Amino acid sequence: MQRIHRFWRRAGASVVLLGSLSACQAQEAASPIATAKPQQPAMSRTAAVSTAPPVTQPASATTPFPVWLEALRAEARRKGVSDGTVSLALAEVAPIPRVIELDQRQPEYTQTFRRYLDGVTSDARIANGKAMMQRHAALLEALEKEYGVPGRFLVAFWGLESDFGRDIGSYPVVNALATLAYDGRREAFFRDELFKALTILDRGHISFAKMKGSWAGAMGQTQFMPSTFLRYGVDEDRDGHVDIWGSVPDTLGSAANYLKNIGWDAERTWGREVLLPHNFDAALVSLDVDAKETVKPLSEWSKLGIKRADGGALPAAEITASLILPDGIKGPAFLVYDNYRVILKFNRSVFYAVTIGHLADRLAGAGTLAAPRVIFDPLRRDDIATLQMKLAALGFFKGTPDGVLGPATRQAVRLFQKTTGLPPDGYVDAKLISAVLARPGA
Repeated sequence: MQRIHRFWRRAGASVVLLGSLSACQAQEAASPIATAKPQQPAMSRTAAVSTAPPVTQPASATTPFPVWLEALRAEARRKGVSDGTVSLALAEVAPIPRVIELDQRQPEYTQTFRRYLDGVTSDARIANGKAMMQRHAALLEALEKEYGVPGRFLVAFWGLESDFGRDIGSYPVVNALATLAYDGRREAFFRDELFKALTILDRGHISFAKMKGSWAGAMGQTQFMPSTFLRYGVDEDRDGHVDIWGSVPDTLGSAANYLKNIGWDAERTWGREVLLPHNFDAALVSLDVDAKETVKPLSEWSKLGIKRADGGALPAAEITASLILPDGIKGPAFLVYDNYRVILKFNRSVFYAVTIGHLADRLAGAGTLAAPRVIFDPLRRDDIATLQMKLAALGFFKGTPDGVLGPATRQAVRLFQKTTGLPPDGYVDAKLISAVLARPGA
């Protein structure tokens, strides 16, 4: 589901304010960001959403909340929401200070892939996931036949989004959305989501008291935004309501319907971990989030010496793939297929997409990653901004220094690496930053 990337989750569930609102944030960022130096990755509650509009001045800057709320009630009625729902849901709405705080929070440290992966694919989560697959085997089999999405992927999404329904969020969705529509930076986006939440209540899918979710309005066990719920939610248990809060069939059926409609290929998996040959040309690694920079058939990657993680030959399938290195040339390598890009529509994060794929594989019996477990220290946002300023002074970076380690910054790093004889993997760690800062220049 498109996500509010971003990663919003408390440690132990899966929220990535991975620096953010994945759908509500700049889409350049490819690395999660934690709010404090983590021992384990700070996760974030992600949410299926449509791409949010640009940041604008909040209504709170010019309009008192009671005046704003009265206009909102009138507009809701004009949009067809019943008087009963308007009166019930908007009777005692008030801005939630904690929601404003979370929306305005500036993350301090970046996340690293291995720390994030370890945090969300714990032994306990994998064991719970396997138990859920056994418990709901008949349902998952039926969903795969209907929608073409294997059960292991549905359970992987379920696990990362809400820890199999254990953590759906405790914020009243209407209040949270009203807060963000009034005091947030994306009024139009959240105002529209608020009207859609009212529509859900009006149709009787869930009661006002039970409509709980994340601080950003992501709802239920799938963490759908209201717009995604209305578009893709399904009544899989045939009780007359789409209930992603309490019904496992509706939860997994809605996730399957969403994935099918955004392009899931029933004939393929997401990708695979691979082994690179010695002195592999890291310039062939895709640095863009969508991994479209360098796309080749598996047969060509095989000719370049890439093998399966177990050392065997790549499949002889007619399929194209891209190479990504979430932790750089020293970390694990992955060839990813089109379904990887479908996962990105659920949450626009490289870390999230790879982790969903890996967790799904683990639930099907695969082992841990074959690559040596190398843990890199998180980087401070200020250090990344300093790196960007130096790269700009050297003529490699053309953007505005913002402390966000996205594809534009990685491309600038790659250019620097090529001029200094380093593997051009675009990866940034403390050693790379030191090398850039030591380079003579403006």
